[in-house]
Amino acid sequence: MGALRVELEVADRHGPRFVALQALVDTGATYTWAPGSLLRALGHQPDEDRQFVFSDGRARVYRLGWVPVCLEGRLRPTPIVFGDEGKEPLLGVVTLEEFGLAVDPVGCHLVPVPGLLKAARGVA
Repeated sequence: MGALRVELEVADRHGPRFVALQALVDTGATYTWAPGSLLRALGHQPDEDRQFVFSDGRARVYRLGWVPVCLEGRLRPTPIVFGDEGKEPLLGVVTLEEFGLAVDPVGCHLVPVPGLLKAARGVA
């Protein structure tokens, strides 16, 4: 499978404006990542600091905040890393799971998946 990129629309905090990004779907990334300057320009502020580990083992602390995004025509808040400038936006697995989506590696697109409740026996 090649690289899969999807359109991710980031909402303005104060109104109905959206900014569209082409985000690389990265199932090895926990959270979605966008340039911090863009998120701040849309009125968002980070809520907390989180430590992240890169594939080469280096660790770094980044700011993280909850931001409404539109993906596949649906709007949801999701945690987004206030990332460095010049880095490609990423769509991470937390956002994919919140939207009930997964990667179809054969068709090279996102597909809906059901939620799992395997530990909840006897739930109607």
